[in-house]
This record gives sequence, structure tokens and C-alpha cells, in this order.
Amino acid sequence: MKKVEAYIRPEKLESVIAELESLGYPGASVSRVMGHGKQKGLKRVWRGERYSVGFLPKAKLEVVVVDEDLNKVLWAIMKAARTGAVGDGKMFIYDVENAVRIRTGETGESAI
Repeated sequence: MKKVEAYIRPEKLESVIAELESLGYPGASVSRVMGHGKQKGLKRVWRGERYSVGFLPKAKLEVVVVDEDLNKVLWAIMKAARTGAVGDGKMFIYDVENAVRIRTGETGESAI
């Protein structure tokens, strides 16, 4: 099993969730976070004054998938989240040793 952690634009969250649901992954965790990557935030002008916005709002999406679905899930997230502009986000993939469904005690892939 793999855990996919995706940092995406907040306005793309609904379309990403819809793509994941179409693949059979209706469960995910979402957090609102602030951050920046290589773009180091944004430069803005307001009333003739320049200022910087260092951290930008992002949505952090976490979903655990079975190994054989990993590439499908990654491509689905990229397809739904991509605008082609700087700041579209990043994904990180982690190994998951085990999962346990608290209600039933199921373990492994059947727990996700």
C-alpha cells in the first residue's frame, strides 16, 4: 500500500476528489495549509506599493491506495489539478506498512 500526499490549489480540490471517486477511492483526508515552493510566494502591487505574499493557500490531500492503483491515482490527481502554471503543487508517495479498520478490526488492503 502507498500513501499519496498531494499539495494542490484549493480551487482544484473538488475536481480531484471527483476523479478519485471515479477510480473507487471515495475516502480521503483534506487539510487547508499554507506554503510555497520554488516560486517563493507572489509579488503584488496595491495602490502603487509592492508587497510580497510569502505563503499561499493550498489543499493537502491524503489518500492510501493499493500498489497496483498507484499510477492511476497519480495520473488522475495530475489531470484534475493541473493548470499548467507555477504553483500547481506536488505529490509525495510513502510506503504504508499496514492499515487497520477500527470498527471491524480488518487489516491490510481490506481495511482501506
